[in-house]
Amino acid sequence: MRIGNLVALAAALAALAGCASRPVNEPIERVDPAGGYRTSNAEKLPNNDPATLVVLAFSGGGTRAAAFSYGVLEELRRTQLVVGSKPRRMLDEVDFITGVSGGSFTALSFALYGERLFDEYEARFLKRDVQGTLTARGLNPANWPRIASTGFGRSELAAEFYDEILFNGATFADLMHRTAPRIIVTGTDISTGSRLGFTQDHFDLICSDLSKVRLSRAAATSSAVPIVLSPVTFNNYGGKCGYRYPPWVQAVSDPENRARPAGRPLQRYREMAAFQDSANRPYIHLVDGGVSDNLGLRGILEALEELEASSAYRQDVGLARFRRMVVIVVNSHSAPETDWDRSESGPGPLSIMMQASGVPIDRYSYESVELLKDIVARWNMLRELATLRARTSGTPLPPGLPDFKFYAIDVSFDSIPDLKERRYFLNLPTSFVLSPEEVDRLREVAGRLLRESTEFQALVTDLGGTPAAKRE
Repeated sequence: MRIGNLVALAAALAALAGCASRPVNEPIERVDPAGGYRTSNAEKLPNNDPATLVVLAFSGGGTRAAAFSYGVLEELRRTQLVVGSKPRRMLDEVDFITGVSGGSFTALSFALYGERLFDEYEARFLKRDVQGTLTARGLNPANWPRIASTGFGRSELAAEFYDEILFNGATFADLMHRTAPRIIVTGTDISTGSRLGFTQDHFDLICSDLSKVRLSRAAATSSAVPIVLSPVTFNNYGGKCGYRYPPWVQAVSDPENRARPAGRPLQRYREMAAFQDSANRPYIHLVDGGVSDNLGLRGILEALEELEASSAYRQDVGLARFRRMVVIVVNSHSAPETDWDRSESGPGPLSIMMQASGVPIDRYSYESVELLKDIVARWNMLRELATLRARTSGTPLPPGLPDFKFYAIDVSFDSIPDLKERRYFLNLPTSFVLSPEEVDRLREVAGRLLRESTEFQALVTDLGGTPAAKRE
């Protein structure tokens, strides 16, 4: 996550002797594959088409990201479909939402509030000066003893505030039986750069119970910008609860007979193994999820390559039941303009630090989107070739082969055709305060960009709806 205008908050808080936040997660004795807040046991929305898998990826970027992702949800809510002769909304088709940093607030709030989100989210979060309040609380002498203690941190102070204004003490147990998309928000293990997602699937790696973890703590973790906010610390009990690796691990971990693609799955396997080493790593210190993946897309890419590498895994997740797979990337990246190249004098140390953190993240984000599009093209091509071969030979498709249409939809400021308007959004600060006008413009442009996407229009048509852009 680009730290940009968060420097003011850093100056106010970083001088305080903040330490890692108090670990509050409890251990589990044995992994229960059917229990807990998992991606595999999501409660389907009443109008959700089981043959269509829709995943949203909400990027980081402070309030800019929160408002932009909210605008996409609003547009999905407005988009009407007809699936199996029944009227539905595109919003009802969403199965999973990944979120990091600012995008995690929208994702978690939607899971908690459902339809109430569209009545309350603006006032509760988007149009509130979150950054100003956090700065004031950090500078309040009454909070200094807690912040300077060994059992508290600046992110813990932020989590308390998020609870007050947005989450009201809710935990992941409160999301268990809600008919809402499964949410996967992530933090970054500052020691290894690995992702740890707030689902029981991931918490099994550290043999811990996610159900009692507060949503506010997950949001604080995913937005814990290094230096500005302290790491959020979790107890690690890994290796003590009988965790079993998923089927794809066997396909990619054998050096003599390694399935391809193997690069990302193999790296993920090594990260998983590291989490289970609680003897040497009794604590896991997590920071902003955007440090390892500012689009919330890395886990999706890994999952796709794991499916490609392992036919056993494809059968285990029931991939054959899908007719469509959809990934909508909601990318609110920023690219503030500078005048450095017009001057003989280079930028100062603080500007260099900000640029050095932002440029690699932006480049990685760009490559992630392009890799997703490459995977989609490859899967669609293999599907078409296999279908053609099956028709000409009269033989059925090979078992486990994905037999669905794959859509990759990129919603980002780079798609804005008007240069002046594009520059306006790319120059919005990465902070937790924006003006009401800026929030409303972000919501509007998000809906417009999604509406005008040719890939989204094709999806809506495929699902029995009439794209709004064609009705206008």
